[in-house]
Amino acid sequence: MIVDLPSTNTSVLNRKLVHLRESGGVLALGRVLTLVIVTNDGPGIEDAIAAANEASREHPCRIIVLARGVRKAAARLDAQIRVGGDAGASEVIVLRSYGPLAGDEPGASMVIPLLLPDTPVVTWWPGEAPQSPSKDPIGELAQRRITDAFATSNPARALELRRSTHVPGDTDLSWTRITLWRALLAAALDNVPHEPVTSARVVGEPVSPSADLLAGWLTARLSAPVKRIRSDAAPGISSVRLVRPSGPIELVRPDGKIGTLTQPGQPERRVALHRRDTKDILAEELRRLDPDEIYAGALQGLSQITRGRSSAGSAAGAGRRR
Repeated sequence: MIVDLPSTNTSVLNRKLVHLRESGGVLALGRVLTLVIVTNDGPGIEDAIAAANEASREHPCRIIVLARGVRKAAARLDAQIRVGGDAGASEVIVLRSYGPLAGDEPGASMVIPLLLPDTPVVTWWPGEAPQSPSKDPIGELAQRRITDAFATSNPARALELRRSTHVPGDTDLSWTRITLWRALLAAALDNVPHEPVTSARVVGEPVSPSADLLAGWLTARLSAPVKRIRSDAAPGISSVRLVRPSGPIELVRPDGKIGTLTQPGQPERRVALHRRDTKDILAEELRRLDPDEIYAGALQGLSQITRGRSSAGSAAGAGRRR
């Protein structure tokens, strides 16, 4: 069910929510959090809502979408309520604001009356995010703030901003995209021989915040020199090499789906290393509401990695993005 409320306000919107609950019983009350999505009004908004709807099947929540429209228009708020089959396991409230209402301060004042009482708040920017999410008026409402450096116009600058403005509760989907890589590498290091890693190398496309964060994580966790190799051979992360006295551990992804893990004294293994959908990585982030200290360490490790560029055709393993 979709209910449109053109040229409305939050008081009318709240009354409509209560009416729907009392008249049809269509709104379940077992919500575990409020997810606020902040984006610009446009075609991409439906992709963000679809991902949040799928994630809500694991984490039932109220989804509030603040879609900012043209700021040089007359002040107007159009609202839409989606419930039932149009909202997954959640209820979706879409706020399209125009004119002065499309700013940060008015946006926060519109969101506050719609927050579920006594539940955590998570804010997600699926595209461009504020320079300091924790100081943004809407970010200040949240226990967790999710950004996506890869989805911005300048991923490298966005990742540097995430490093310089990070506070507990911040996270980025570029970090979540490498969960499988981190799990495989950590499991490989748990096997004998238990030797220290003397150096590491991460090969990936020049503009890949996930590759940068993987290199930062290795730097922070291994206390060994890590080199981030930029390769034009393929998008995304191509390979990781960890050097130990008995021989290297190598994880290479040639097709964006299947990786090959090799290490001394063990047979070569083919492992699932597919590109993850936004709904999957968003659901993973919603599983935890406490600060992610490992991510914070990876951000700090960015300043310690060395960078280089591979020669033509020398990049190990051509992969797909992330």
